[in-house]
Amino acid sequence: MTVIIKEVLNRKDLKRFVKFPRTLYKNTPLYVPPLDADEMNSLRKTNPAFAHCEGRYWLAYKDGEIAGRIAGIINHNANNDWNEKNIRFGWLDMIDDIEVTEALVNTVADWGREKGLKTMNGPWGFSDMDKEGLLVEGFDKEPSITTLYNFPYYGEHLERLGFRKEVDWIQRRLLIPDAVPEKLVAYDKIIREKYGVSVIVPRKAKDIKRRAEEIFAVLNDSYAVLHEFTRLTEKQVKMYIAQYMPFINKNMICVVVDQSDRVVGFAITMPSLSDGFRKAGGKLFPFGFFHILKSLRTFNTVECYLIGVIPEYKHKGINALIFNYLQSNYIKMGFKDLVSNPQLENNLAVQRLFDYYDTEFYQRRRCYIKNL
Repeated sequence: MTVIIKEVLNRKDLKRFVKFPRTLYKNTPLYVPPLDADEMNSLRKTNPAFAHCEGRYWLAYKDGEIAGRIAGIINHNANNDWNEKNIRFGWLDMIDDIEVTEALVNTVADWGREKGLKTMNGPWGFSDMDKEGLLVEGFDKEPSITTLYNFPYYGEHLERLGFRKEVDWIQRRLLIPDAVPEKLVAYDKIIREKYGVSVIVPRKAKDIKRRAEEIFAVLNDSYAVLHEFTRLTEKQVKMYIAQYMPFINKNMICVVVDQSDRVVGFAITMPSLSDGFRKAGGKLFPFGFFHILKSLRTFNTVECYLIGVIPEYKHKGINALIFNYLQSNYIKMGFKDLVSNPQLENNLAVQRLFDYYDTEFYQRRRCYIKNL
């Protein structure tokens, strides 16, 4: 039967768009549904990203049922920063039917051509804080709440339709040793004395929260050279602070400052919330919040969400302070292993952050690209 594409033009259809993956993955134990409220906030025009982005969403129907979804995004800041004429696709989910996938991506491609654009890539979101990169290896591993999970056929479909690899991100896993490596402790002391830097030891969570805007400023400066990154605007920063800071654990965030109390580096880590989000089923209430709170207090696997150091302090060993401080806390809290955030495969600097430990491959994610 013919695939029918319908644009999402009202709140009712947007809810269908958000909830479709829960039907698609209902028998997939590893799938972690995002919170419906977070998805709606990201996709609505009230998202601060729409100050420099355009976005349209479509649903695919087959045999009278929703068979897929896709978002088309034009990030004008990214196109200007990287001298591109590119349209992004994201929020791609579909049944194992190449005709459905083709109809969805062609819809985004047609819009891109109408706008005079030359390439199409994804999965990307409005910003680098959105989920990005299709899962291509590690389908048997637990995904985090900040990464995509998808069936293996997604990548197969895209490659059949002429998409090719643009860039990969790698995640690694390490077992947390019972003691901080001696060389790390020694290096921490040397770096503190040489550069006059120190780690903030917060008494309360608000001691970290008041540094939130400084942390995001470091993120903007440290990530500026990374592939397709665009600086977060002031309104975007405020949105992400409101969205994520309530969940922070003061002992799982490291903030490094210089002698003038300026933030020069940071790392944000959290307990794995995947099980809590899975049990919440996309809803905070009435019981979803309880499941997420339980995950916040389950100290087994820790996930590294963000880590950054300003250019002035790169290659000066700031990572030694970060890992020494965090691992000491992890040991006290009883964590057993750590999963890294997705790291660009050619970003050797960030990969060397884990040189103090033995690590193993965890998952690989890929952004695809195609000429229009």
